[in-house]
Amino acid sequence: MEGGWPVEGGVLYLTVSLLLSGHTKSYSHLTGSLFSTRRSNTFTVNCSGFDQHGVNPAAFQTIFNQKDFRPVINYSIPTQVNISFTLSAILEVDEQLQLLTSFLWLKLIWNNPFISWDPEECGAISKLTVTTESLWLPDIFIMESMDVDQTLEGLSAYVTNDGHVVYNKPMRVTSICSLDIFYFPFDQQNCTLTFSSFLYTVKNMLLGMEKEVWEIVDTSRDIVRTQGEWELLGINKATPKLSVGSSLFDQIMFYVAIRRRPSLYVINLLVPSSLLIAIDALSFYLPAESGNRAPFKITLLLGYNVFLLMMNKLLPANGTPIPGVYFALCLSLMAVSLLETIFITYLLPLAPTQPPPMPRWLHPLLLYWASPRKCCPTALWKENVGPGLMPTHLRGPKEPGQLVGKELGPREAELNGASGLTSTQLADLWVQFSHMMDTFLFHLYLLFLASSIITVIVLWNT
Repeated sequence: MEGGWPVEGGVLYLTVSLLLSGHTKSYSHLTGSLFSTRRSNTFTVNCSGFDQHGVNPAAFQTIFNQKDFRPVINYSIPTQVNISFTLSAILEVDEQLQLLTSFLWLKLIWNNPFISWDPEECGAISKLTVTTESLWLPDIFIMESMDVDQTLEGLSAYVTNDGHVVYNKPMRVTSICSLDIFYFPFDQQNCTLTFSSFLYTVKNMLLGMEKEVWEIVDTSRDIVRTQGEWELLGINKATPKLSVGSSLFDQIMFYVAIRRRPSLYVINLLVPSSLLIAIDALSFYLPAESGNRAPFKITLLLGYNVFLLMMNKLLPANGTPIPGVYFALCLSLMAVSLLETIFITYLLPLAPTQPPPMPRWLHPLLLYWASPRKCCPTALWKENVGPGLMPTHLRGPKEPGQLVGKELGPREAELNGASGLTSTQLADLWVQFSHMMDTFLFHLYLLFLASSIITVIVLWNT
């Protein structure tokens, strides 16, 4: 027959169809029986004799064989993983690389619906310890981490009779942290630790808290309270979602606030520097005429530079912290003081014999700050000097060191830069100028020391 099956072929096709139909029914019945048996065995573990003969590994073997898959009955239901951690140590804060190295005890809790047993049949055993190699573990990681997770091998997890798995994991975390070191050593840093999954989206895994944040803070503060350079101020949390393309991941972000203990740096950096500045200020009591002040200041300046070279390793490698600014100001003040001493040491021997001409703008400044008992009373200058004119004579006692009331000759006028002052008067003015400079710098030293002490106290208390 054209277009039809041969007779022999038709008989063969009918036979194969009947055989396949019978086998399919038998296979379906067999699969259903096996599935029912597996369901009855995996949801209730037979733990009889555990309290007398120990745990029977064969009772959990079916469950252990499923460790490669997320333990859920319905894959449309996400697995809830609760997170908690204890910050046990702050090991290092690298300001140059902007890294925070800490040690955490991470705690993860989730539910495995394929694990359950009746504690009454097992001698009141409600919790067992199982190696992590036999269990499914969530892929929780810290997004700021810059180091490979070197978890110890052979760790165990607690498994309860109702299927809850509690996994404690020690971690040494080196994470990125944006550090602001301007207020060093009184700085406070805020670093983030973001826990998330790199495989499971929100459709497969949700993250939660195993305990409140204040409990994490109290436990961590009790442990790190007396250890290391840093102290824990507090921890806050946020639960933003992470969108990567069309995938949405759940995450928990912890904000860890830490503060540096400044006592080490205050004692080793700020106190010695302040003492050197105070000694430099007291050097103004040395007479400039003796010639001992300049060598003393030079020696003190060299010693201060040696101190900075030795203490440089205690300062952060990058940035400009407050101690760096303070040291620069101290060094500048000592250098200015040394230059002023050198100038006065040069000027005082020269003033009685060949006093240099005095700039016009310096006259009223000296007269304004001069005491009435000194050589140049302000009232006399105001009386005899008109706007834009220089004095031609001054009244006063004709004693050495006092202003002499007489007309100046051409030679004296030329010597004093056409100021109308005699050599004696000009010499007295330069001596007055040197005393004024010493007084000004001495008060500047006192003001600098007082402001530095007040700044340190305020920053330490806040």
